[in-house]
Amino acid sequence: MTLIKSISGIRGTIGGKPEENLTPIDAVKYAAAYGSFVQAKKPNNKLTIVIGRDARISGNMIQALVMQTLVGMGIDIIDLDLSTTPTVEMSVVKENADGGIILTASHNPKQWNALKLLNDKGEFLNAKEGGEILALAEANSFDFADVDNLGKIKHKASAIKEHIEAILAHPLINLEAIKSAHFKAVVDGVNSVGGIAIPELLEALGVVTHKLYCDPNGHFPHNPEPLKEHLGDLSQAVVDFKADLGIVVDPDVDRLAFMDEKGEMFGEEYTLVACADFVLSKTPGNTVSNLSSTRALQDITEAYGGTYFASAVGEVNVVDKMKEQNAVIGGEGNGGIIDPNLHYGRDALVGVAIFLSLLAERKISVSQLKKSYPAYFMSKGKIELNISVDVDQLLNQAAIQYSKDKPLTIDGVKINFAKGWVHMRKSNTEPIVRVYSEAESQKEADLITKRFSEELLALSTRL
Repeated sequence: MTLIKSISGIRGTIGGKPEENLTPIDAVKYAAAYGSFVQAKKPNNKLTIVIGRDARISGNMIQALVMQTLVGMGIDIIDLDLSTTPTVEMSVVKENADGGIILTASHNPKQWNALKLLNDKGEFLNAKEGGEILALAEANSFDFADVDNLGKIKHKASAIKEHIEAILAHPLINLEAIKSAHFKAVVDGVNSVGGIAIPELLEALGVVTHKLYCDPNGHFPHNPEPLKEHLGDLSQAVVDFKADLGIVVDPDVDRLAFMDEKGEMFGEEYTLVACADFVLSKTPGNTVSNLSSTRALQDITEAYGGTYFASAVGEVNVVDKMKEQNAVIGGEGNGGIIDPNLHYGRDALVGVAIFLSLLAERKISVSQLKKSYPAYFMSKGKIELNISVDVDQLLNQAAIQYSKDKPLTIDGVKINFAKGWVHMRKSNTEPIVRVYSEAESQKEADLITKRFSEELLALSTRL
């Protein structure tokens, strides 16, 4: 059982002992720390926080603890109840709130839950802000309201509908073309809030939908990370239903993957590539993804005359780089689409609408679309190190060793080759180094990962 305290919030497994797991005591403590942080930003103001959750079994319990803790601090709550992460993010702005909390452990299994923390722009906190909250929690530095100044809870049931309405009004979404295409889709909602939001969006787009695991009861029918090895049922349903595509999201609906009409994965890395292709065809400009994402995005961006920029891993880093470079679209290779026309957050709903607009306008199948993109293959590995190894020093030595290749060092070490790359970065939670690579064949990518893993291990013994 595990409790992980990080700059972006707190996540852990339900049950067990405080400070070792995500217990009611931990939920109260970190909710109070966040409340104190927000109050310090706007002293003497009446504050409002938006709260929503995915469909995890523990969601009701954790949400009640978090909301009542903030009420006890004199903070008003807008309760979205079952809601997607991007819906909460957009609601913070729409409600002119002072922050937001999403209760979700994203793609982690059902025993996990988390408090994901937002600022008043509906965006994830940066490292400095996250550190301030952790310090407040460690110091137990909380001040609660007296009985005449407790907060109030307002329940709101229309947030997902408003999110969908904003997507339908998006200037690039081609509603007429999508409806004229008469698409059929199978949706795997992994028995969480995607089972509510994605079918509602598809209905509004005129897509005939077959629901698979769309009952938001929190009992995930398979590993909730949207990867090929977990999606055999979706693949079969696409074929049986004679669908044009399959759609799968993670439990909080910020990651998106597609399946083609043959029941084959389109590739999570290519979700952003396809969406960027459509956006760039309408509004040429710059793009951003993190260092561990496919080079295909750079290829597509440059084909439209734009410039590609890489950020450190993490949504907040991608968003910061997008703002800095005025990017027209960005995201992460795990299926996270960030469209600044809507909001600065990963959003599977707008990703679905963009993808369907692309298919409808080009009048091609999903498999044909995939063949139109540069073919890259990724290999993901990790190496475990002795606890005494200074990982930062190790990666610094690797950067020096490959200095002639002009490595990027904003997040570990990334070395670009003529037709591929390798990215080595330390884990924030365990003594390992992640080694990701990409090449024009799976065999070549695997060999690159193996080579650099062995080199790092050898280098670690000399430090």
